[in-house]
Amino acid sequence: MSPAVSSSINYCMNSEVADYIARWQPVSVSGQEAGFARQVVSTAAPATRARANALLWAAARLAGFAVPLGLEAVPQVLLHPSVIERFAAHGPGLSPAGRRTVRTNLRFLARRVVPALAPADAPLPRQRAKAPYSPAQIDGFLALAAAQPTTARRMRAGALVCLGAGAGLAGAELRTVRGTDIARRPGGVVARAGGCRPRVVPVLARYHTPLLAAAAFAGTALITGGTNPARQNITTGLIRSLSGGTGLPPLEVSRLRSTWLHECAQLLGLATFMHAAGITCSQRLGDLIAALDPGGEAEAVALLTGSPR
Repeated sequence: MSPAVSSSINYCMNSEVADYIARWQPVSVSGQEAGFARQVVSTAAPATRARANALLWAAARLAGFAVPLGLEAVPQVLLHPSVIERFAAHGPGLSPAGRRTVRTNLRFLARRVVPALAPADAPLPRQRAKAPYSPAQIDGFLALAAAQPTTARRMRAGALVCLGAGAGLAGAELRTVRGTDIARRPGGVVARAGGCRPRVVPVLARYHTPLLAAAAFAGTALITGGTNPARQNITTGLIRSLSGGTGLPPLEVSRLRSTWLHECAQLLGLATFMHAAGITCSQRLGDLIAALDPGGEAEAVALLTGSPR
C-alpha cells in the first residue's frame, strides 16, 4: 500500500486508538512481532480500541508463527491467504473458536492492508427452500390426478403427489418406488425409498388411501410408471398432466417435498424448539442431531404420520 493511501487511512482513525496502537508492546510478544502488528493494524485503522486490541493480538500471533518458519515479517508475505490459512489450521495454542476468530481478523487486515492479495468475496447465489403448497393446492393436484383419462394415469399421478407431499420423496427416489414398497404398519403406512439414501418413510395420514390404491394397482411394477428406473423422464408426463389447473401453480417435485418437510416440522414442533433454544443455524441443529438416536420404524410411524393421537 502506498504511503499516501496509508496516511489517508490513519488520518481517519481516532487519535486515542492510534495512540494505543503506537504504544502496544505486551511483555509476552517479541519486538519484531509487536512491530509487525502495530504496522498492519495502524494501516487497517480500526474504529475502536477493543477492535484494535483484537487485531493486534491476531497479527502478533501470526508473526510469531510464521517468522520462525523463515517468512519475512512484511504484510505482502504474512497476510497472504495461504499463510493465514496455514496459521489458522496449524497455529499452536488455539481453540476451535479461537482459530475461526483469528482467521476472520487476519482476513480483515489483509483486505485493508494488502487488498490485491485478498480481493473481496464475490457474492454467490444461495439456494433457498421451495415454498410449500397449501392444503387447498394439494387438494387441487389430487383432484386433477383423479380426473385423468385412464386408470393407469390416475393411479400414477396420484402416487406422484402422495409420495412427494406425503413422504418427501423426490428425484430418483420417486422413479424407483414399486407398489410393493408401500406397506401398512401399526399406526400408519410407510414407503420404502431407494436411491442414494435408502430408508423407510412414514406417509402422512391424509395420503394413505390414494397411495394404497395406487400401490395395489402397481403391484411389483414401478408405482409412477415406466419399466426402467434409470430413465430421467419417467415423471415428466405426470407432472405435465397435473400442471395448468385453474388457480393452481405449476407442479414441482421439489415443492412437494417442501410441503412434506413443512408439515413434519409442524408435527415435531421444530419452530417452537428452535426459537426456545435460540438456534438459527442449521449447522448447530445438525451437530445436535448427530448425537441423538433417530429411533426405529415404529417410532417414526408414531411420530410422523400426522394421525390423530
